[in-house]
Amino acid sequence: MSAGHLSDLSHQLDEDILLCGDDAEDKVRAAELVNRIQGLRPVDCGPLEMARIVEQLTPLIISINVRNKVRAGVKITGL
Repeated sequence: MSAGHLSDLSHQLDEDILLCGDDAEDKVRAAELVNRIQGLRPVDCGPLEMARIVEQLTPLIISINVRNKVRAGVKITGL
């Protein structure tokens, strides 16, 4: 999730927030917070060990944004 998107209150959000963690209750609480922001959807990606994969998306998204002069984000389809 781009900090620029979150700080621009005029920007309409339409992204998924990927959640990883070993404590199911903590993920539920995090998902509840994400659901409070219109246009965002929490997606449970599994245990904390999956975070190492999710974190690797950041440099890819930054590269896409720089090359295309956009603020792209993540949207998981088929859920």
